[in-house]
Amino acid sequence: MVRVLLAEDVRILREALAGLLSLEDGIEVVAQVERGDAVVAAALDARPDVAVIDIELPGRDGIDAAAELRERLPECRVLILTGVGRPGTLRRALSAQVAGFMVKEAAPAELADAIRRVAAGGRVMDPQLAFAALAVQDCPLTDREVEVLRLTAEGEEPPEVAVRAGLAYGTVRNYLASAVTKLNARNRVDAIRIARDAGWI
Repeated sequence: MVRVLLAEDVRILREALAGLLSLEDGIEVVAQVERGDAVVAAALDARPDVAVIDIELPGRDGIDAAAELRERLPECRVLILTGVGRPGTLRRALSAQVAGFMVKEAAPAELADAIRRVAAGGRVMDPQLAFAALAVQDCPLTDREVEVLRLTAEGEEPPEVAVRAGLAYGTVRNYLASAVTKLNARNRVDAIRIARDAGWI
């Protein structure tokens, strides 16, 4: 029996998935959570074989939760489920060493098959996303530019970014301008979008 944890913030979808998976032979849903910051504690309590985790969860990003879960409960394999399949997101998931990555458009039978394959030690990746991820170039930004762009993406204004990053206000503005230029972006909002899509922040 493959024991499964589901992490999905949309209740109707989470409960529908749990119901569908309960109809599958050899699969048992042993825990359900709606927040990313609840994943690790629930997994440590329920000891699932596979955690099916949505990326965009309140409280904590699903990939970050997956990375900690791998450290704290390495025998639990992670299958990322996402509604937005971006190459950069797949690259981030692979960096977190997840065992699978699927888009939510997949049929329930495909998800059940993916869970079984992951539980058996295999890997499952959406093939079109995998090819697209290979085509994404390496990040042209410096570590500091990435840090400043990430803090800006979290809603911080340049003066706040300067304090958090331990930089001068003018230096923060220079890093943001440099990131916009390097990414051929229209402005900092566009630079954040490009960097997120590529999985750099």
